[in-house]
Amino acid sequence: MTISDEELAEAKHISVEQVQLLREARGTTNATLETLSDAAVRKALRRLDQPDMPTARGLFRVEQERGDDGTVKPHALAQAFRQAETLLTRVSTGAVTAGVPTGPNGHRTRGGPAPTAGMQLATWEWLGPGNIGGRTRGLVIHPQQPLKMWAVSAGGGVWHTKNGGADWQPVDDFLENLACGCIAMDPSAPATMYVGTGEAFQNVDAIRGNGIFVTTDAVDWKPILATQTPDFQFVSRIAVSQSGKVLLAATSTGLFRCADPARATWTQVLDVPLGDVRFDPSDSKKAVAGALQDGAAWFSRDGGMSWQLASGGPWMGRVELAHAAKDPDIVYASVQMTTGQIWRSQDGGATYRRRRTLSPDGVVADYLANDQGWYDNTIWAGDPTDSDLVLVGGINLWRSTDGGDHLAEISTWSEPRSVHADQHAIVSHPSYDGVTNRTVFFANDGGVFKAADLAVVGSEPRPPFITGWTELVNNYGVTQFYGGAGHTGSGKIIGGAQDNGSLVFDPALGPEGWRQFFGGDGGWCAADPTNPKVFYGEYTNLQLHRNTDGASSNDEFGDTFISGNVFVPGQGWTWKPVPFRITDAMNGSSGALFIAPFVLDPNNENRILAGGLSLWRTNNAKEPTTFTRGPRWDAIKPSTGSKISAIAVAPGDPDHVWVGHMNGMVFRTTNGTDTTPAWERLGITGPSPLTPRRGCLCITLHPTDRDTAYVAFGGYERGNLWTTTDGGARWTDLATALPPAPIRAVAIHPRQTKFVYAGTEVGLFASENAGASWSPTNEGPTNCSVDDLFWMDETLVCVTHGRGMFRIDLSTVP
Repeated sequence: MTISDEELAEAKHISVEQVQLLREARGTTNATLETLSDAAVRKALRRLDQPDMPTARGLFRVEQERGDDGTVKPHALAQAFRQAETLLTRVSTGAVTAGVPTGPNGHRTRGGPAPTAGMQLATWEWLGPGNIGGRTRGLVIHPQQPLKMWAVSAGGGVWHTKNGGADWQPVDDFLENLACGCIAMDPSAPATMYVGTGEAFQNVDAIRGNGIFVTTDAVDWKPILATQTPDFQFVSRIAVSQSGKVLLAATSTGLFRCADPARATWTQVLDVPLGDVRFDPSDSKKAVAGALQDGAAWFSRDGGMSWQLASGGPWMGRVELAHAAKDPDIVYASVQMTTGQIWRSQDGGATYRRRRTLSPDGVVADYLANDQGWYDNTIWAGDPTDSDLVLVGGINLWRSTDGGDHLAEISTWSEPRSVHADQHAIVSHPSYDGVTNRTVFFANDGGVFKAADLAVVGSEPRPPFITGWTELVNNYGVTQFYGGAGHTGSGKIIGGAQDNGSLVFDPALGPEGWRQFFGGDGGWCAADPTNPKVFYGEYTNLQLHRNTDGASSNDEFGDTFISGNVFVPGQGWTWKPVPFRITDAMNGSSGALFIAPFVLDPNNENRILAGGLSLWRTNNAKEPTTFTRGPRWDAIKPSTGSKISAIAVAPGDPDHVWVGHMNGMVFRTTNGTDTTPAWERLGITGPSPLTPRRGCLCITLHPTDRDTAYVAFGGYERGNLWTTTDGGARWTDLATALPPAPIRAVAIHPRQTKFVYAGTEVGLFASENAGASWSPTNEGPTNCSVDDLFWMDETLVCVTHGRGMFRIDLSTVP
């Protein structure tokens, strides 16, 4: 029996309006909402304040990568990587810099032997997560050897399994670009595969691509040079003809066709942004294409040389397409619109008619969740016995047995035993026949999942839908972290991850011993050095939370937050009165960065400094919380109009505090513990970097000299790392030998303080002379963004945005 909005509101102690908003925002039904725990309801209500998280994430990364002119240069990431490789060739084999192996020995350059799981190294140790996964945009399966699969991740590159997902390995951690948006296999030669880089679906995403990469032996990957142009900065889909001779590439600037065996000549055949392109599986003269943003579809009858606009609609937004395996003349379209619509063509994609798309409640199913279909939108009709069997995915997965007229949920985003949220690809097992084999694979923001029997999976009469789902995240290490911290005594490490919340690593459990202790998006982190049970993390826009049981529990109730937000039964999320709140956090994206900085004072474990538009301070971070009270917060630095992006407190001197802003301004105070500290802007006069218009991403202070600082900036520009030894009066450019890429983290060896390590968008660099010269590391540890660096005694932990975390023991350096 369907529960009404009013009944559900009463049962969950929320309003009818909140019920309706939750149903739309999560793309689900009242039946699913009814099964949610109180904690899950509170979590879902909290996310209503950020209704389009993928957009906010993308804008945040873009903001960090803008240059002084406010733009991100095309192919700047690839150019920075090439300069890194040039630097590498100047380093002798077997060299060591600041305790880190450098030089060609073991470095994975193009064409060289691939490391096993990327971790067979002398000094770098991968910490995982090997059981969390991350955003996966595409999946292909070998037609004759179905245990072999390849998956592409948004920040961690291409991954391969030889045993059906029981274990995964990266094919190459040093591709020129690890931001992969799609993968396609040549039907005539399965060892030949193509990977498109960049994510056109997030058209403001910071992780830009660098064309198409190809392998002809499933081992060595090389760029197709003709695609390393601005037209291929975001490649959303690649289609390969049955003969393997023709390629079609849908990009953010149009559709490109290549029939040249050398892949040197590409012709633009459509000049509108495209998100999808498909060859008819039975006839490669026929093809269909779907819009990335403009709500339209096209069809071709000459192998993609010419295209005609399909009739149907009116449509809006992204259009995903699928041929019915039983009858490829039947083409289904999943159209973004506002909540998602299914349309069907019976003439090969020339004309479409709308299906009813009704949920079990008898209302239109919001399967694309309140206009999120630009981000997570996929459709499948691969059953060779039934052209009416259709799957669609948004946040959840839905199944129709009547061609899209009626839909039923088969997954539940809030249930760990089901499938992770945000669906991106659906792929049939090569032997899928609809009778004896009904196995289908799914790629989403949590990695790769399998339904062994499509007729059974998610078949419960009521949610949660957990039957028949298998997670295949086994050392599939593509988690995108923003920050990390650890407790030296316990060895526990925490990290804030994109869309996977705040995670904790127990060293006794290894790479698969990670757990979530707070959901949503995670960010900066801190560990109390005196109490192994106290950790701090954040949700978006400076919503700070505290854990007091060693991150053992997953508690997302109101008393977890220390930034002032609290859940009041019957009322929902609200804010405590001043001074028990961070007002900038209350103001969301207008008050603080999507991932906003905060630090635990190294001199006082009860003091936290947090950056929104103002700098906020609490001196009682461990104060118990109630509905009306908690840690007291005071603004100790007035707003400059630009959000704070970096904070540092001098070890040994809590009065010396440095603050950086997204407009490039840097300030220092020498009386930071006063009620109203006095702030001095640095770099106003004289030769200095501190007047750019790009963001200050990191400030690192010397462990024993409060006047020595390293200041790092974003943007694909020169001059992204500077140092001062006199408190900011004079500055030295340290980045002349570094690739022109954002520098997100700087660490100083706690004992050998001339050893400095810089985390950049293209890996890690090391210096033995306080940054006067640099050498790239052996495995960098990979060619992806290093977002944070922190110490566990003299072990350096490297936090990456795409390959999880690594560590290296540097206690033996001279």
